[in-house]
Amino acid sequence: MYTDTERCVRAVQSKDARFDGWFFTAVLTTRIYCRPSCPVVPPKVENMTFYPSAAACQQAGFRACKRCRPDTSPGSPEWNARADSVARAMRLIGDGVVDREGVPGLAARLGYSARQIERQLLAELGAGPLALARAQRAQTARLLIETTELPMADVAFAAGFSSIRTFNDTVREVFALAPSELRTRAARSAKPPATPGVVSLRLPYRAPLNPSNLFGHLAATAVPGVEEWRDGAYRRTLTLPYGHGIVALTPRPDHIACRLSLTDPRDLTLAISRCRWLLDLDADPVAVDDRLRADPLLAPLVDKAPGRRVPRTVDGAEFAVRAVLGQQVSTAAARTHAARLVTAHGVPVDDPEGGLAHLFPTPEALAGLDPEQLALPRSRRTTLTTLVGALADGSLRLGTDTDWERTRAELIALPGFGPWTVEVIAMRALGDPDAFLPTDLGIRRAAGELGLPSTPAALTARAAAWRPWRAYAVQYLWTVDDHPINHLPV
Repeated sequence: MYTDTERCVRAVQSKDARFDGWFFTAVLTTRIYCRPSCPVVPPKVENMTFYPSAAACQQAGFRACKRCRPDTSPGSPEWNARADSVARAMRLIGDGVVDREGVPGLAARLGYSARQIERQLLAELGAGPLALARAQRAQTARLLIETTELPMADVAFAAGFSSIRTFNDTVREVFALAPSELRTRAARSAKPPATPGVVSLRLPYRAPLNPSNLFGHLAATAVPGVEEWRDGAYRRTLTLPYGHGIVALTPRPDHIACRLSLTDPRDLTLAISRCRWLLDLDADPVAVDDRLRADPLLAPLVDKAPGRRVPRTVDGAEFAVRAVLGQQVSTAAARTHAARLVTAHGVPVDDPEGGLAHLFPTPEALAGLDPEQLALPRSRRTTLTTLVGALADGSLRLGTDTDWERTRAELIALPGFGPWTVEVIAMRALGDPDAFLPTDLGIRRAAGELGLPSTPAALTARAAAWRPWRAYAVQYLWTVDDHPINHLPV
C-alpha cells in the first residue's frame, strides 16, 4: 500500500488507525517516522514519504516518533494472509529466528539461499532480514527497559543484541534517547510497580475485536493443568527455546493486557509473537467483515457481532495432537484425553498463582508412549502415534513458516486424517485464513438454519464468494449454535 501516495496521505490526514502497521510515514523535515494515526498535526504533503516497515524507516535514517510510538503498531495483516516466502520469512523474523539462528538459519527453514531471501525482502519491505531483526530487537529492548528493573546489560542480551555497545547505539539511533533516559521517562508515568520476573504489556490490535468467540473458544477447550480461565484472563503455560513461561491474557476495550512470567528473558520476543498469533491480533477485521457482509445470509451474523478473530495456537504440534484426540468426540471428552496425556508426559512447572501444573508434552516426549495405555479406539491410537512419530523425526513440520498446501498434502497422507482434521489444523495451527470446514457438524447445522446449502460440496461452492476469509466465516457460522465456545466465561 505504501506506493499509493494519495491513499496514504488520506489515511494520515484522517488519522485512520486501521492503517497502523500497513505503512509508516516518514517526515523529511524532522527525520521522524510515525504511524498513520499519529495524533500530532499532519505534516505537509510534500514533506511526507512512505515506507512499508519500521526497519526501512530506520535504515533510511529516520527515528521513531515519541508521541505515537510506531514501533508498537499492530503487525501488517498482509503477512498472515499469505503463504509465499516473504510472508513466511516475516513470521519467522517475528518469532526471533534471525536472533537465534542467523540469516542462514532463516534461509534454511524457507528452502532458499540467504541471497534470495535478502533480495526478496529488500524488494518488498525496503529492508533485509538483519535490518528487520534489528528493528524488532529495538522494540523488545524498549519493552524490557520500560516494564522491568533488569540491569541494562541483561536487557541488551535478552533483546538479542550481541554487545552492550550495539544495544546502546541502536536504542539511541532508533528512539533518540539513551536506554537510561527511556527508563526515566517510563518511571514518571503513573503505573503500578513492576513484579520481579513478570513483564506486563499491552498488545495492540485493529478494531473491532469481539472477544466472545476468541476467549470463549480457548476457555471452553482448555486442557486442565496447561490452560485455565481465571479472573477474566486466559492463562496458559508456554514451551520456549530457552525455558518456559506462563502468560495471562485479558481482553480490554482497546488492547489485550498481557502478563508474561519467563524463566529466561531471551524468550520475550517469541512469547509476544506467540500470543499475538494465538489471538490473531494482526488481522484486518474491516476487510474481512466487508467481504463476508456482502453475502446476504452472512450479513446479519457479521452485523450482530463484528470483529471475530480465528483462535489459533501457541504450538502447531500441540494443536495437531489435540485435534486427533478430539476426533469424533465431545469437547469435554477431548479435554479429558488431553489432560491424561499431559499428566503422564508433560513437564511439571511451578505456578505461583496455582492452577497450572504442566507444559504440554513435546512430540519427542510422546514418541515413546505405549499406545495400549491410551483410552482410544485402536485406529485413533495408530493415527496419534504416526503423527507424533512424524513430528518427532522432523518429517512433518507445523509452524507459522510452513507452506500451507504442501503441509495439507503431508497431513492427508497420514492414516486417520480426513478433510476435517486437516482443515482445522490448517486454520488454527498453520494460520490459513481461507481454511474451511464444510463437514463440521456445527457448520452443517448453521447452514441448514440460515438456508445455505447443506451438503459439503454445495456449501464449498457457495463459500467461494467468501474467499480468502473462509476461516472467519467459520467463526460466524459457529455462532448460530448456542455452544460455550461462543461466550466469555462468567
